[in-house]
Amino acid sequence: MFVSSALAALVIEAAVGYPQALVRRIGHPVMWIGALIAWTDRCWNRAQDRFAVRRLCGIVLVIALVGAMAATGLLLTWFLQQALSASFATIAIGLLASSLLAQRSLHRHVAVVATGLEQGGVEGGRRAVAMIVGRDPDRLDEAGVARAAIESLAENFSDGVVAPLFWLAVAGLPGVLTYKAINTADSMIGHLSERHRAFGWAAARLDDLINLPASRLSALWLVLAACVTPRASPRDAWHAVWRDAGKHRSPNAGWPEAAMAGSLGLRLAGPRVYQGEIVDDAWMGEGRAEADAGDIRRALRLYRTACVIQALVVAALALAATI
Repeated sequence: MFVSSALAALVIEAAVGYPQALVRRIGHPVMWIGALIAWTDRCWNRAQDRFAVRRLCGIVLVIALVGAMAATGLLLTWFLQQALSASFATIAIGLLASSLLAQRSLHRHVAVVATGLEQGGVEGGRRAVAMIVGRDPDRLDEAGVARAAIESLAENFSDGVVAPLFWLAVAGLPGVLTYKAINTADSMIGHLSERHRAFGWAAARLDDLINLPASRLSALWLVLAACVTPRASPRDAWHAVWRDAGKHRSPNAGWPEAAMAGSLGLRLAGPRVYQGEIVDDAWMGEGRAEADAGDIRRALRLYRTACVIQALVVAALALAATI
């Protein structure tokens, strides 16, 4: 177990995040992984090949990503443990892994949507939400913009915060690097477009599998956060998860979205437009659909509380591991 490194990663990421100066100078690990995936997509995913060949190439890509990331993580861990004392190696692993968590950046991007709605109306909100969601922003009214931001917050709490932390705690750098590679591949090629239906199949299926634990944990953290967050209902959150999570087209996204919707008394998900096509998703929650910037602020408060609860649990596990 690498819970002490996970705790260090949480603290470092919450304190400083990934500095923009580093992004400008050397990029970000996810950008490097994304560049590799984009290259294989251009070279291996050829339109003239048969469906089975393109699916096989996608499977090979996933195997290569898992092998490369696991080997990189193992090599970095071995080097740090050989070069540093046990305590400093733990902190160094946490420092490297902190770049793969998204607590600060997720909060910042969603808060920008609330500010956009408050200062620029629906057009300001549309410009801001277009940076974090894939749906057509021009089709969104004010309530649609607010719901999109809150849904992105809930889903990315699972994918960008809970899941990488879980795999870091369980399997160290190899675990978190492998997770981020698969999750990045899913976001880039794992959708059902004509180009990626075959090539992205393996990435999408594996991403569904490795996100199963975190999606359930993220719902739990949100339900617990509702217990201590003003104007949030843990009872309604639990009922929404129990009733609606399994109705979502994703085996994972419905869990945090339903928990968020129930906590805030909202309805999330539902019919949406992606690239001109209507996706008829089930609703998460039974509250009101007319969300606004104030609801985004409430969702961010709930998110911050859930992050604190998660950190306290990790700290308790780290303390127990040292006793």
